[in-house]
Amino acid sequence: MKQQTKLSEEQQQQATEHQTQQQPAALKFSNTEELLRYDAEHTPVPPAIAQRLKKSTGALPQPKAAWWKNLLGR
Repeated sequence: MKQQTKLSEEQQQQATEHQTQQQPAALKFSNTEELLRYDAEHTPVPPAIAQRLKKSTGALPQPKAAWWKNLLGR
């Protein structure tokens, strides 16, 4: 049979304060795109995946210049 321990009010309050100090403030985003951009900036890509991505996209053709850049001669 497990022995249950009861925390005093002071210990419960300290535990609650400790948990709230460790949790980051909740962020609010106005749209999904902002959330994804924030996540992309703060999530490191593992090196193995970065290498595979670079290798798989290396053979893709470069995007064409925008029509207005062609018009202006840039």
